[in-house]
Amino acid sequence: MAAKKTVLQIGDREVSVSNPEKVYFPGLGITKLDLIHWYQRLAGPVLIGVEGRPMGLKRYVNGIEGEAFYQKRAPANRPPWIETAQFRYPSGGVADEVVARHPADLAWLGNLGCVDLHPHPVRAEDLEHPDELRVDLDPNPGVGWPQVRDVAMVVRDVLVDCGLTGWPKTSGSRGLHILVRVQPLWTFKELRRAGLTLARLVEERVPELATSRWWKEERHGVFVDYNQNAKDRTQSSAYSVRPTPDARVSTPLRWDEVPTCDPADYTFATVPDRVDSLGDASEGIDETVGSLEALLAIAEEHRAAGLPDAPPATVSGGAVAAPAPGKSSGASGRRRSTMPLIEIARAATKAEALAGLDRWKARHPEVWALLAEDDVLVDSMRGRSSLWYRVRLNLRNVPADQRPPQEALEVDYDPFESFRPPSPSR
Repeated sequence: MAAKKTVLQIGDREVSVSNPEKVYFPGLGITKLDLIHWYQRLAGPVLIGVEGRPMGLKRYVNGIEGEAFYQKRAPANRPPWIETAQFRYPSGGVADEVVARHPADLAWLGNLGCVDLHPHPVRAEDLEHPDELRVDLDPNPGVGWPQVRDVAMVVRDVLVDCGLTGWPKTSGSRGLHILVRVQPLWTFKELRRAGLTLARLVEERVPELATSRWWKEERHGVFVDYNQNAKDRTQSSAYSVRPTPDARVSTPLRWDEVPTCDPADYTFATVPDRVDSLGDASEGIDETVGSLEALLAIAEEHRAAGLPDAPPATVSGGAVAAPAPGKSSGASGRRRSTMPLIEIARAATKAEALAGLDRWKARHPEVWALLAEDDVLVDSMRGRSSLWYRVRLNLRNVPADQRPPQEALEVDYDPFESFRPPSPSR
């Protein structure tokens, strides 16, 4: 009979692991205990990315094929040695978030079902002044990995020109992250402005490859996602095991590896041996600290030239998309857009959202044939404690007289229904 609990001695701390044989990665047979041991083997490099940083918890209590949920606040039932920091969100909310500093903390997080780790770019010692600029290269649908690598090298050059050092890592998904340690002298608002400025500088150099456009339907190529520097955002840390079928790992790289790297090479199975043989590619990141002064000076030049701060101002012209029947807002929310957007589905899971898209596609095959790959916009949206999914279509490639109208949603899920007060009885 499988053990219901095991106790690990990690330094002077004991960590209880419930259901250690629960399978987290069904296709690979990786269990909860396997994951915990993996993080212990790489505890030194892992802690470089998360040590002292408050983090949001993304918990896969039923493994990666189960529904994950988000938890900002540290569980009340926690060991006395788990540190917390009171993080204040722009919305006004306050959360006592977990701060990891010890290998035992990583094991405790693993027992909660935290497959990957999501720290803020700030230390518990000074929660108002971030010490890390984050560059997230997010490819649009249809954009190949070589283009992501090419844009990453441009980011490196722009950073060097601004007196900064970037540390690249695979995201463990479709993109690539570049981390930049900075002096904790600026606010989150200034950090985000610096991120937007960097994105614009990259776009200026390779406008055919990269974009800084905020609205998804206006993007092309690789989006340089500056919003990862907003105060309420977290990002998967270096050496986080990602919830993918092949258990990919967000892996630090040397810059000479980036032009030929393949994210599929860095997995739960391969990364420990890579670190053993080549060392940790992020070693030294905490000693390479730069200044945001150059980027913020350029940001002032952009502002003087009439460029808006992020997010960009509502475009002139365009129209507010008509909402689906029964909805209060359309595919572009309540903002004006020059793009002809329609909304197809709002669903609790990605599979349900895509099934709704398939039904729409079957009704409109002649329209579907005219759409480009990046005209299909599948958005993962943050709910109160979990993700939900929205599907929209950009009909820009469809002649105006052939564009179908906004119809009732194929899947109509309300992620906030359970949080609304009940209607008064009559």
